[in-house]
Amino acid sequence: MINQQGLTIYTDGSARGNPGRGGYGAILIWNGKSKEISQGYIHTTNNRMELMSVIAALESLTRSGLNIEVFSDSKYVVRAVSENWLDNWIKTDFKGGKKNKDLWKRYHALAQGHHIRFTWVKGHASNPYNQRCDELATAAADGSGLIEDVGYNN
Repeated sequence: MINQQGLTIYTDGSARGNPGRGGYGAILIWNGKSKEISQGYIHTTNNRMELMSVIAALESLTRSGLNIEVFSDSKYVVRAVSENWLDNWIKTDFKGGKKNKDLWKRYHALAQGHHIRFTWVKGHASNPYNQRCDELATAAADGSGLIEDVGYNN
């Protein structure tokens, strides 16, 4: 699916060992043009990489106020936003030890400047954009140039 009214973002994250080496991949599609981004990490988790793929895509934007549709195969990410879990976590300052507070706060700050809708897609189910994001994420996790996931290590 392509968002005809704005920006379409496909995302995926990967971790080898969970925790272990990890990576994310994202594809941004705007006016018929696409851009791929990815990065690998030395030691992280799958959920962190799923969320980081969305964050990295949003951080790559040069304008605000966009209508964005994010496609993700992560129920964790999609449900946290779509079912307002994140709003509750923010209100309670992540009481109860909710994980990935650093990344969720980072996402939340980025999301304020846009109109974002999340759509869950089944992973590895012949969606070419999701499959490509999976390739980007796993290649990043398996590649060189890995960086430290500071939030995970703290």
